[in-house]
Amino acid sequence: MPKSAQKPVSQLLVIIAFATVYLVWGSTYFFIKLAEEGGFSPLLLGATRFLMSGLMLMAWCALRGEKIFVWKNILHASISGILLLTVATGIVIWTEQTLPSAMVAILVSSSPIWFVLIDWSNWSVNLRSRSTLMGLFIGFIGVILLFSDQIKDIFNGDTGSQLPWMLLLIFGTIAWSCGSLYSKYKVTSGSPRVNTAWQMTAAGLAFIPGVFLNHEYGHIHQLHIGLMGWLSVWYLVIFGSLAAFSAYVWLLQVRTATQVSTYAYVNPVIAVILGIIFAHESVTFWQIVGLFTILGSVLLINLAKYRSKQKVKSKMQPETVQE
Repeated sequence: MPKSAQKPVSQLLVIIAFATVYLVWGSTYFFIKLAEEGGFSPLLLGATRFLMSGLMLMAWCALRGEKIFVWKNILHASISGILLLTVATGIVIWTEQTLPSAMVAILVSSSPIWFVLIDWSNWSVNLRSRSTLMGLFIGFIGVILLFSDQIKDIFNGDTGSQLPWMLLLIFGTIAWSCGSLYSKYKVTSGSPRVNTAWQMTAAGLAFIPGVFLNHEYGHIHQLHIGLMGWLSVWYLVIFGSLAAFSAYVWLLQVRTATQVSTYAYVNPVIAVILGIIFAHESVTFWQIVGLFTILGSVLLINLAKYRSKQKVKSKMQPETVQE
């Protein structure tokens, strides 16, 4: 674990940051759908959201006198930002054109499974634990349950299957895990605020070529975008990016990646509730079963890691000598 992850920090700030990531990110799936229905095309939405967020945060850092132009920090922030926001979040934005926001959130809930599998530096610990291995096994059963309706459609000859979009989302969750672990282990000397600003700015810039390649530039004229579209984007900018993403990046530096990945417990539940109540989306029985199966596996994985950590702490404590 990097030294930054062991810094003493305010417990209240940690609680506030977790609450922000848990609740706000659960709502962003719904507001992405609203922004697209309000007139934003997918790649333009990504470019607008992250450029606005990144430049606003950059301006705030400049006003505070923070050092912004450190090229090594910019490079590392850009790599993680593109993985997290351009690739992973971009896939979420793109697939919400076809899939209900509730289904997207349920599929994204599998990301903690990839955290464990991709974090190769901790394989010697993670993959020796029976609870972790059982959690991974149960998690993959949950993913298969999520795909059960689509697999049935293929066998029934349904050519309008949502399977390709769902597979694309799984790739997005892997990209998110890679970006998160890169952000955690490539610790830079810059402040978390400046690094986050560069992550969002780089991601926004990376969306721009796609805007033109996908011929979305016609949507740039504000008359094509309604009030609901702009209000949704401002929600995504202020709450989804400036508040929640900044909190997430900070938490990766002060808590373990596995602890931070527990946002997956709450996000899909919030997204499903909002999607059903306000967007009148439907979720199948097997999708709900798959969701709770995945959440159960994530809980099992985290319990195993917590117990392992407690054992290490107990061994490190000096034994008491009886007089």
